[in-house]
Formats: sequence, structure tokens, C-alpha cells
Amino acid sequence: MSTLNPRQQFICNLARERGFVMIDALAAELSVTTQTIRRDLTFLCDQGMLSRFHGGAAYRSSVENMAYEARLGTLSTEKEQIARIVASRIPDDSSVFIDIGTTCEAVSRALLEKRGLRVVTNNLHVISALAGKSDIELAIAGGDIRQRDLAVVGAAATSFISKFEVDVSLLGVVGISESGDILDFSANEELLTQAIISIGRKKIIVADHTKFGRPALAKVAHIRQVNTIVSDSALSPSWRARIRQHDVELATEDR
Repeated sequence: MSTLNPRQQFICNLARERGFVMIDALAAELSVTTQTIRRDLTFLCDQGMLSRFHGGAAYRSSVENMAYEARLGTLSTEKEQIARIVASRIPDDSSVFIDIGTTCEAVSRALLEKRGLRVVTNNLHVISALAGKSDIELAIAGGDIRQRDLAVVGAAATSFISKFEVDVSLLGVVGISESGDILDFSANEELLTQAIISIGRKKIIVADHTKFGRPALAKVAHIRQVNTIVSDSALSPSWRARIRQHDVELATEDR
């Protein structure tokens, strides 16, 4: 790995501390041009230390996720693209499982335009987003509540989810490897992930472009187990080709 200059080291440390950095804010803080910051971010991403998104970059870690508040505030345009695509594929009067993660939460908000949905989830933020709509039936998994993102996890949640069969399972992911493995920070998530996949007649991964090639410790599934991956238009041509090689449909707004 190449040696970082002091400015790049500062950027990397700030991203590690906050979870992400924004180009305009860095340029002002460091008294340099936005072009200089973009070059620094490109270099740090090429080194595998950060992941680019529109307007900034996120810290990459194989052992822990960035804070929920940081994830909630990043990639909003990309998540909205994904949410629109998914909502267009879910008809009224259908049943849906919605996983944890801020992209899944964006999808839940887009589904407010639908009628007669039956939604199962292990995400308390999804319940909050949909609870005010009287024609949506909601079911929430019981189990251990993970305080940092209000996800319901553990054996009880897995058992609850396994009792359902839904039209569509929406799966959020930490990362996807070049070989197509779906990655998470903990191997304990495998049973829950497999349960979510198994209950859907149609299985959809929602993942913005920064999730592709992102490192994480544990293999919990493979993309061949799903029908469709929905991503944003910034997904690279090489990743688009790789997904199709696994005979998985890719849906983005630019195709």
C-alpha cells in the first residue's frame, strides 16, 4: 500500500471517526480545492481504505459498520433510486419482508404509495415509517433489539421470520465480494439471512454501489440465491457484468 501524505492521513482518520467525509466540507476545512479533495478520495478508494459515494466517501472496515446516523445521512440520492425501482416492482395487495438497513428503510417509505400491503420486518424503523397507513398490515419479529440501529436479531427473530412465506423478500447487505458472496460483520447473521431469503417467492437484494467489493468478515449467503439485485446508476460496468455472470437480474434506473 502506498504511503499517505499528511492530508490524506487526516482525511482517512476523519472518515474512520465519523464514518464518512464530504468533499465540500473537507475542502473548506483543509483550505484546498474540491479537485484536490477528489484526487485524494480517489487515491484512498483505490487503496481500499474508503468507498466513494456522490459528494464524499465512507470509511471501509471489515469488522464493523459505520454508525447508523452516519449511514442514514449518506447516499440518499442513490437509496431513493433503489427505492423507486423496488416500489415499482411490488404490486398492491402483496406481502413483503423488509430487512434491516437504511436502504431497506428508504424502500419502506416508497411503499407508502401502495395499497393493501402485508409487511413483515425485523426493523423498528420500518414499523415507524409504515405505522401511520391504515391499509398496511404489519408484523414485527420478536427477539433481541440491537440498540445502535433498532434491528431485531437473534434466534427468536430467526424463528419468527421462518414461519412466513411472502411474495417478496427484500434483503439488505453489508457487502458483496467479487465471487458473489454476501458478506456480514458476524457469522451469527447467517441463519437470519438464510431465513429471510427462504421465505420469499421472489428475493431481491437492495445495495448501493459502495456495497460491491466492500470487505467484511463473514460469508452469510451468495447472490445466486436471489432473483434480482437493485442498485443505483453509479454501479461500475465491471460489477454489472460480474452480477450477470451469476445469472442474477440487475435493475438500475439507467438500463
